[in-house]
Amino acid sequence: MEERIYFDHAATTPLDKRVFEKMTPYYIECFGNADSPHALGRKAMGAVDDARDTVARLINANKNEVYFTSGGTEADNWALIGGAYAKRKEGRNEIVVSAIEHHAVLSAAERLGKEGFAVRYLPVNAAGAVEAEEIEKAVNDKTAIVALMAANNETGVLQPIDVAEKVAHRNGALFFTDAVQYAPYMPIDVKKINADMLAFSAHKFYGPKGVGVLYIKNGVRIEKLIGGGEQERGLRGGTLNVAAIVGLATAYDIARREMEKNNEKITALSRLFMEKLDTVYGLNRNGVGENALPSVINLRFDGVENTSFLFNMDLQGVCLAAGSACASASVKPSHVLTAMGLTEKQAKESVRFSFGKNNTEAEIARGAELAIQTIEKLRKAD
Repeated sequence: MEERIYFDHAATTPLDKRVFEKMTPYYIECFGNADSPHALGRKAMGAVDDARDTVARLINANKNEVYFTSGGTEADNWALIGGAYAKRKEGRNEIVVSAIEHHAVLSAAERLGKEGFAVRYLPVNAAGAVEAEEIEKAVNDKTAIVALMAANNETGVLQPIDVAEKVAHRNGALFFTDAVQYAPYMPIDVKKINADMLAFSAHKFYGPKGVGVLYIKNGVRIEKLIGGGEQERGLRGGTLNVAAIVGLATAYDIARREMEKNNEKITALSRLFMEKLDTVYGLNRNGVGENALPSVINLRFDGVENTSFLFNMDLQGVCLAAGSACASASVKPSHVLTAMGLTEKQAKESVRFSFGKNNTEAEIARGAELAIQTIEKLRKAD
């Protein structure tokens, strides 16, 4: 078998060697607890402070608005649940989330629904985007928080967060955006986005797994999600993962500096891949439009079940996914694709290809060739 081809960067990315080098001393040499008062602890806290400064500078925030979490899932849960709890004290008992949010947001919304909040779900159009009028209809003076992701993790389609922010604030609600997929490819300026809270995760931009950021705008009050110690200004208990935090800041700094170059390369690779598949019968793209990330292509192959396709591609050394890695064990069709109007059968014929900065034209050509061969093989077998 030839060397394995990785087309699943929306699920996770390989750790950049430059990031690993920055992290290593905080596992071996400077291993102190960042909250300890001795020299090793102070040195560890210094590294955390430097990382916080870096992240704040890159997203145009104040350093005291940056909170480190265990990843996007924790940040999503904290923002939605913590924000809703805080707003309930003002008599607001409704939340608005899009139907295509990451499972972390949808699970948090479900929990809040069981606790007495009314949950309103924003539908999407056939292209996979929430429409402005749907946001206007859903938000009112009882809304506690509006959650709309910046870019969808299964289709790459960008969402109208500018509209959601304005509607939420006009009605006195908080606005939160999950920018986990957005952060590696689009510059974040929290002043321009004007979100009350915004989340992203290091492992999507060649950083370590298990660490993320929740930005909370100064003046916004939310309830804590994790009790324990007084870390993160008393709002998030737990010993800080110093090495991972250093890795996140390093990886995000690299991602921002190399963003334009990487986007140009990935855009070209995506176009090449679609050109190679141009002759495939029954090929459909889910989430078509210019307003999408350069890295994600969600395709439907008529008559080809995605589980069989993924299994056969994996046997030939190509790593792919049907959708979110968090739902990969589920036999249910993608909630994103069915929200876009696809039937259950069509959703189960869909596959996500997501490319990264280390992919090559040779891998694109080989991956496309194997995809075509696999499609033909599975159609003949039916």
